[in-house]
Amino acid sequence: MSKSTRSKKAAERRAAELRRQIEHHNRRYYVLDDPEISDAEYDALLDELRAIEAAHPELLKPDSPTQRVGAKPLEKFVQVRHLQPMYSLANARNEEELRAWDARVRKLAGDGAAPLEQVEYVTEPKIDGLAISLLYEDGVFTRGATRGDGEIGEEVTRNLRTIEAIPRTLEHAPALVEVRGEVYMARTAFAALNEQRAEAGEPTFANPRNSAAGAIRQLDPAITAARPLSMWCYGIGATEGLEHETHSEELEWLAGAGFRVAPDWKVHTGLEALVRECRRWEEEREGLDYEIDGVVVKVNDLDAQRGLGVVGREPRGAIAWKFAPMTATTELRSVMWNVGRTGHMVPFANLEPVQVSGVTVKLATLHNEEDLRKKDVRDGDEVVVMRAGDVIPQVVSPTPAAQRKRDRSAPPEPPRRCPACGTPTLKPPEGVWTICPNRASCPGQIFQAVKHFVSRGAMDIDGFGEKQAYRFLSDGLIRDVSDIYDLTEEQLVALDGFGELSARNLLQSIERSKEVPFFRVLYALGIPGIGYVNARALAQQFGSMDALMDAPPEEIEQAPGIGPILARTIAETLSEDGTRALVERLRAHGLKMASEGPLPGDDGKLSGLTFVLTGTLPDLSRERATEMIEEAGGKVTGSVSGKTSYVVAGTDPGSKLGKAQELGVEVIDEAGLRELLG
Repeated sequence: MSKSTRSKKAAERRAAELRRQIEHHNRRYYVLDDPEISDAEYDALLDELRAIEAAHPELLKPDSPTQRVGAKPLEKFVQVRHLQPMYSLANARNEEELRAWDARVRKLAGDGAAPLEQVEYVTEPKIDGLAISLLYEDGVFTRGATRGDGEIGEEVTRNLRTIEAIPRTLEHAPALVEVRGEVYMARTAFAALNEQRAEAGEPTFANPRNSAAGAIRQLDPAITAARPLSMWCYGIGATEGLEHETHSEELEWLAGAGFRVAPDWKVHTGLEALVRECRRWEEEREGLDYEIDGVVVKVNDLDAQRGLGVVGREPRGAIAWKFAPMTATTELRSVMWNVGRTGHMVPFANLEPVQVSGVTVKLATLHNEEDLRKKDVRDGDEVVVMRAGDVIPQVVSPTPAAQRKRDRSAPPEPPRRCPACGTPTLKPPEGVWTICPNRASCPGQIFQAVKHFVSRGAMDIDGFGEKQAYRFLSDGLIRDVSDIYDLTEEQLVALDGFGELSARNLLQSIERSKEVPFFRVLYALGIPGIGYVNARALAQQFGSMDALMDAPPEEIEQAPGIGPILARTIAETLSEDGTRALVERLRAHGLKMASEGPLPGDDGKLSGLTFVLTGTLPDLSRERATEMIEEAGGKVTGSVSGKTSYVVAGTDPGSKLGKAQELGVEVIDEAGLRELLG
């Protein structure tokens, strides 16, 4: 056998093995929503297969993963063919690869004699969600489908109709339009959902993307409706009666038709502005309330896009700048345990230090006991660690090599005694997790309760964080959250690091917290089963703490999102002498124990108004400005249209300012926004 024949045989065997691995991981990611490897590891497998097929074209098969998108649809759903294929995107993992792509685009788009000098591009954040196609016929939403394999997807119309961000009908619509986008779950909504499920004794979810994908693939739409899903739309497929010359016009049409368009998309002329924008998104990704794993770059001219054609299943006129991996592998030295504010035993990982996205990570969360069992990580395992937006990194899974080891240590078990107070732990008959029953005097639970009480979204006491909670408890200045309102300037200035000014500022912040609405006080109490979303629902249902404390489980169960087990847990906790005594102490300090009019956003000053934010505001982050507008009943969108009420402009506002001026939309600054908010 010749050397070239042996080389071809080896390439053929390796290509077959790569296809098998990629198909396996496609199914884990796209069908089961339970990936085993990181995106970077998956991309490396796909790139290796592409390289083999490029070197040996005779090995390229029509059903190769390099020629398809995603995985075959689940058989439990009706399969539907997309009117136009839903392509995947090639990746640029660094600036050099982006520059090489730009050079190819300019060459192919040129007149043959010379490449174009520059091309107009559009950038959008690459939302990490589930790709969806929405079909509208004569303005009516008639069908929704997952991407599937790019040609055929899963029909999930009933589930998509439960998502408020998806319009049911369109005004002045064409005969047919196919809208593409990503269904996702916001990070704050994901955290609140997991907290709610944990307190109800239900399994928690691994990450927002898997949660969104799993919710869309439910056979019962009621389950989908209970999940806080939303959608960003990024493009248009097949149409009848709709003509656009540029991709930016498509985005503007989508926004004007009532679709949510990914925020802060921009048009750029030339490569240098493009690179700066991609770098900006990479720097800002951790501060966003939604997960992104890159920036999508598209040729703006649609005729030019079509003229560039498609390679395999990747259009030449678009590419995804992929951010540096936010995962790494390291050794899990040991699984350790803390106690949470509701008494749950909380596992965390003691790691061999490793760099993840520029940060040295030594400790990482393992979420909870149930998640620990699901992931099956053990002492001594090589594990995948991820840092994606959260301050605390998380252990994703053991590596495949660790799982194959024959001499793995035993699965970790929750401690028999609470690590904070030494009380014997127990697992309730209907519970999922082991708990410390010493709610009244466990220092670990009290510390976590104080941290939660003062946090943003609860009482929001500025200047009172984890460090202050630990110090005040250790020094005996407070014993529970009600003692916070008895702190004095004299006590604070006696502590090292506290001057008169800092003490006075903290006390003023504590005093201001008495003005937060009842539903946030209810959330701040940290009652098992009452997260932020449930607190709003219960406040709307009962109106006051007294009415809620007097309600039997059967009445509590009538509130949206509250099931029978959760209702019983809430009723039992509210009936405890300790809980009632704490409520009375807080009531005596002046905290609101009843709703006063509609909840924030229900009938706010900005109800019916639509805002677009652009540029950098002097004192407000974009997330905080959005939160303030939505709390006052307003709506924030990503693009300027005839339906926009105000554009709030800061420094470097970009093209949205010009669009507002062109359409005659009123432009205000941060001061103007604050004036509207009162």
